[in-house]
Amino acid sequence: MSGTLFRYVARTYLVLLAGIFGALLAIFLVADFVDRAKSYSGPNWISDVAELYGYKALLATHQLAPAALLLSAGTAVSLVRKRGELTAMSSLAFGPSTFYLPIGLCALVVAAGLVVFDEYVVVMAGPKVDEITTQRFNRWGTDWALYFVPQKWFRRGDRVFYMRSGNPDRGFENVTILRLTPDFRLAERIDAQHMYHRSDTHWTLRNVVTRRFAEDGETTVEHSDRVEDDFNATASDFRILPGRPEQMDFAELREQIRARNRVGLPSGRFALALHNRFAYPFAAVPAVFVTIGLALRLGRKGHLTAALLEGLLIVMGLWGMMVVFRTLVLAQHLSPAIAAWAPAASLTICALSLWLGQQGKPIWRQRSVEAAP
Repeated sequence: MSGTLFRYVARTYLVLLAGIFGALLAIFLVADFVDRAKSYSGPNWISDVAELYGYKALLATHQLAPAALLLSAGTAVSLVRKRGELTAMSSLAFGPSTFYLPIGLCALVVAAGLVVFDEYVVVMAGPKVDEITTQRFNRWGTDWALYFVPQKWFRRGDRVFYMRSGNPDRGFENVTILRLTPDFRLAERIDAQHMYHRSDTHWTLRNVVTRRFAEDGETTVEHSDRVEDDFNATASDFRILPGRPEQMDFAELREQIRARNRVGLPSGRFALALHNRFAYPFAAVPAVFVTIGLALRLGRKGHLTAALLEGLLIVMGLWGMMVVFRTLVLAQHLSPAIAAWAPAASLTICALSLWLGQQGKPIWRQRSVEAAP
């Protein structure tokens, strides 16, 4: 493939990518502002809104970039086709790789950049959006309690822990520990005023009241100033961080998944966020190939408008699959790994089908009107 042609196609694609992404970002931010404008008030609301939407622009960049990547691919092919340049390429015996290679390479580089952008920028911008929205404009989302209320209930083995306050570093206050039998009968209840981590899986309890419940219904009560016990749980097992999983970096997500699994808390959201850190941006690469394949198909009618409509349909299909698979993960009907990578796998199959269907066919054949200057 000619280096000059490679650079020409790549440049055309990147210019369209910048324009389409800018348009998508502007539309998103304007629509979001119009929808929420009534809630923005206060003496410094203009500067607060400017700061808020600066951070929202960073979040939207990660969300909208994959859509811009595939929309730009179909538009670039259609633009070259509309100019009649496809006929010139055909006369020089250039094949489909003329578009697949430069556009695919550009999309791959941008997708890799989005992974880094998510890891170091989005995880910083997300908490800032929540902070400004709640503290300066007093707007609390319906899912606030789901992510930011401190976790108090834990389970490890046959014990259930209720930590009313505190943390693993400074200790817990007003702790209740229930020990259950295999048939889910309460065998023991421990109430302690303080609970401190001593070492490894060993803990120290202060001002303790222990109640034991026998199978015959007899109850015994024991008071102790200090009790040391092995609860088969380390301090890190109780270190459950508040916040949205999408706002945590890679290391935090891995630690939260491990800790939640050890203390009986659901970890599906966090595992899905971990896989989507890579799956979501890289799903744009096969989506780009699908868009190119559709734009190159024989007998295709229409140009830029058709390319944009096809791209929007692919975007809707991608986001629709993500919503359905996310719901299945939250309902514990599907593995987070499968849910995250299934959209990319589906698009890869479609891209391969289009590419194989084009092999050996005169996909460059144009109508005479397209070849006209």
